[in-house]
Formats: sequence, C-alpha cells, structure tokens
Amino acid sequence: MNDRLPGKTDAAPAGIPRPEYPRPQFIREGWMNLNGQWDFFFDFGNSGIDRGLWEEQALTDAMAKSPMPTTITVPFCPESRLSGIGYTDWIAAVWYRRRFTLNAAQTSGRVLLHFGAVDYHSVVWINGEKAGEHTGGYASFAFDITKLVKPGENTVVLYAEDDNRSGIQPCGKQCRQYESNGCDYTRTTGIWQTVWLEFTPEEALTSIRITPDVATSAALIDVETVGGKAVEAVAFYDGREAGRAKIPLTGSRAHMELKLSELHLWDVGKPELYDLTVALDTGDTVKSYFGMRSVALSDKALLLNGRPVFMRTVLDQGFNPEGIYTAPSDDFLRRDIELSMALGMNGARLHQRVFEERTLYWADRLGYLVWGEYANSFTLGDGRSIGYFLPEWMETVKRDYSHPAIIGWAPQNESYWSKTIDPICQKVFYEVTKEMDRTRPVIDAAGGVHYVTDMYDIHDYEQDPAKLKACYDKMLENPAFVPNPLHQEQLKNNVYMGQPVWVSEYGGTFWNPDAADGWGYGNAPKTEKEFLERYTGLTTVLMQNPRVCGFCYTQLTDIEQEQNGLYKYDRSKKFSDAIYEGIRKANTQRAAIEK
Repeated sequence: MNDRLPGKTDAAPAGIPRPEYPRPQFIREGWMNLNGQWDFFFDFGNSGIDRGLWEEQALTDAMAKSPMPTTITVPFCPESRLSGIGYTDWIAAVWYRRRFTLNAAQTSGRVLLHFGAVDYHSVVWINGEKAGEHTGGYASFAFDITKLVKPGENTVVLYAEDDNRSGIQPCGKQCRQYESNGCDYTRTTGIWQTVWLEFTPEEALTSIRITPDVATSAALIDVETVGGKAVEAVAFYDGREAGRAKIPLTGSRAHMELKLSELHLWDVGKPELYDLTVALDTGDTVKSYFGMRSVALSDKALLLNGRPVFMRTVLDQGFNPEGIYTAPSDDFLRRDIELSMALGMNGARLHQRVFEERTLYWADRLGYLVWGEYANSFTLGDGRSIGYFLPEWMETVKRDYSHPAIIGWAPQNESYWSKTIDPICQKVFYEVTKEMDRTRPVIDAAGGVHYVTDMYDIHDYEQDPAKLKACYDKMLENPAFVPNPLHQEQLKNNVYMGQPVWVSEYGGTFWNPDAADGWGYGNAPKTEKEFLERYTGLTTVLMQNPRVCGFCYTQLTDIEQEQNGLYKYDRSKKFSDAIYEGIRKANTQRAAIEK
C-alpha cells in the first residue's frame, strides 16, 4: 500500500496542523481540511445559547469583551499547549468560528461537514442556520450541509458544552477534580480531532463494512449509499487485481462476496493488506483497504489465523504533554506503536477512550493487535447509562469495524468502581456489541465484574513474582478457579464459565528516581536492575502459566503524575539500553500456550 493518501497535498495546505486524511478506510479525492486558526470564545457561564452567539455580530461582540484568548489552533483542545491557549481549569462551554470559501464545483453535489471528535455535546450552525447537533465526546460525526452553503465565503460556528462532574457523562481518564490526580489527567474540552469538508456527487457511497472470511478466501463487503442502482468492488494485492464483484443495490444497501484469487493473511508483525476500490454506478468512487485474518477462541487462548497467539500487550492511554488527547502529528501515532513493538509487544489495549482512526491505520499497517474500548467514569446504577453509552458506542463500533488490527472489544472498564452496578445494563452493552460484530470476542467489563463475557480478564497489581505465581498456580490445581485480586465484595458475583483467561492489567511499577513526587504501583525499586528483575519475574509467571493467554503491562508511558510507564511522558527513554533489552527478552520468551 502507498503511504501517501489521495488529496493530501491539495486539500491540506502546507503548515496546516494534522494535514493527513483523517478517515483512511474511506478515501475520497474531494475534501478540504479545516484545521488551523479558528475564532474562539470561552463561555464559562454556559449562556451563549441564550445570547444567540451563533449569530455573526453577537459572537464578535462577545469575543471583543473577553479577557481570554479569542483564537485557537484546531484540532487541539483549549487545555493543550498546541492549541495556543493551555487553559486547564474547568470550562463549561466553548464556541468556535471559522470561515471557508467554496467554488461552484464543490457545491454542485453534496457537501458534508465532518468532525473527528468534539467533547462533549455540540451544536453546529452554517451561515447562521442550524446544521445539527451531536452528543458524545469520542465518536466521529458529520452533517449534510449542502442546502446551507453557497459558492464563495461561508461560516461555520460550533458550540460545545462539557461537564465531567455530572456523573452520567462518559469522560474516561479526564480528571473530575480540579487538579490531575491518581489515574486521572488533564481534561479535554471541545474539538480535539480534525474538522473537514467532503464533496460528493448527489448519489454517493456513504459507508462500507469489510468482513474477512479466510475459510472461503473472500472479503464480505456491506455497502450503504444515497441513490445508485449497483455497486462494484475491486481488490488489489501488490498492485495486481486480486478479485472483483458487482451487485445490484437493495434500496440503499448491498452485500457482496468478493472472492480473492490469492490469499495473503494479515498477522502479527506481518501486515499483509489489500487495496480496495468501491464504485457506485453513478460514478462515485472511494478507496479503502482490508486485511484477511481470522479471530477465534479456544478454551485456553485467542486464536489468530487458527493458531494460539499470546497477547503481549501494553496499556496505551494516548495522552501526550503537548496535545493531551490529540497527537501532535501522524508520525507521533506511528511512533507510539513502534516504541511498543521495540520492546517485544505485539499489541495494546487502547484504554478508556476512543482513539482517532489514524491510530488504527498505523496498527493495521504495522501488524499490531489492539483492543477497542470506550470511555467510562459514568453511572452504571440505572438505565440512564444505556442512553448515554449505547448511541456513541454503536457509532464507534461501526466506524472501526473494518480494521484488521482490532481483535476484540471491551465496552467498559472495571465496573466494580460503581457503587451500584446494574447487571442488565452491562449485559445490554455486551449483547449490542455482539450483534454489531459477531467476528470478534467481547469482554463485558475489562477487569471488572463479569456477567457475560467471551474472555475472562483480570487486573492484578501484585508486585511480588513469588506471590503472583502462588496465586495463579491455583488455576492449574482447579480448572474452575480464577483469582479475583481486586474488590472482593463487588466481585463475588463473578461466575467463571471456562473462558480463556487474560491478565489485562499488571505491573504498573513505580519508577522515576528523578521525580520529587508522582506514583506507581507498589514500592519503587531501588535500582534499574531491581526494576528489571521484578518486570521479568512478573511477566514470566504469566507467560509460563498454561491457563493465561495474554498480559497487558501498565503502561506504555508515564502520564503526568502517574510514573509507571516504560517510557517518559515525552516518549524519551526512562532506562538504559540494557534494561530495555532485558524487557524485550522477557516479553519475547515463548509462552506456555504457544508450545
């Protein structure tokens, strides 16, 4: 595949932040990147709707009276340094404004306005007319603004309100106290992913979903459209045509089986990918890609392409000191994966948030396994959580379904933190995810109370390898036993049904001899050598237990006050090269399930 994506140069002028195409599995030539300088207004009293700030003069007047900055660099949130603001106190609401110019050709068909993500509830106006609103701080969304724009200058205004302290709004690891503390870090408000325009014909493709069927050497492709009568898909491998299928539409949808003339499996560190072109009979064409691989479960392990693969994963939370939630560059996203792989890791839990799709693109291209998650920290005690959770989670699963790097979903994390857990809600989250994706395992709540789950995962921060071994050796003596190391009272309802066991958080060892404060799990080792001995001991216990099918070390990098990363927060090295080589050696030893 080609690293350069179509339209990159023309649609993203030099100097614009995050210029790359934001949706790598649904590429069109006609698009315009709206990142860069926007007008900006802090609405601390959340009164802007009452004041009609979507109107041109009203917002201009409000900004003129504001003592705060009135410009921002999109797509970086106002809490970040890269935004040009860096304000980290509570922000109830914000307003954005940007002017853009369209020509007659761009307005001759449909014009779609895309937001990669806006935290949390947003309303959008085009030229003073409401275009739509969206709730959810993580999912991508778009509005059809065809009837609201014109050739020449146009104006987009966005309002976003954000309240992490509500108890019902999913916010992940964004801190709900004034200062970052514990496992929670600097907040993100408003726009934090690329904003862009897309220009399509009147009758056009709207989405594609690709399911690999290795057993039949076929890619199953589901297509959604606006208009058209037939759709054709053509696959290429290394520039050669490898398959073609054409089918009439049933209304606005089609399902086709694209048989491949040559089968190349996507695998860990061996990211075989096919290019794909999908065309509507009306002339609309999009470019995509896919990987052929199978994911299944045995009673002891996750099977990739029919063989057990020990999940050597790391907890990746995606924060960074300059952009917070938003990576400074596309290369930064790739580099994080490469840092992990350099230590012998083969994947990550993309933890407690929805990552931008470019992260998944690099995981696909590098052969890196990932688990998709959602942002928690909201009430699980009653049915309200379904309304706040499901719509955005369903948008997320739909967006990311076709990425071969994703090998499983975990809608929730550590549900035992809630004072009143509603099993019905948790089961609904699991069942809806399974209905949307029957090809991957689903964990109902990572490391939490398991009511219905395909894998049984555990979070265990024991720091003594001997104690960890003694605990997990009990699983060898009793096939019905699994440890519940955290919050025994809440976890008493767990029922183990023989699923594969995964220790999806462990380690987290505190190490930062240069820091005056900060924290990690356990007593900090006194030397690098002691750190490596502990890391190797804990990791070996898990890898050599035939009932354990994977680990997830906490974590890839330090984040603010949490000093338990394998790299510093700025991604520089924390250890000497000899220690990193020792970590790699521990991670790459052959696991018991692989023998």
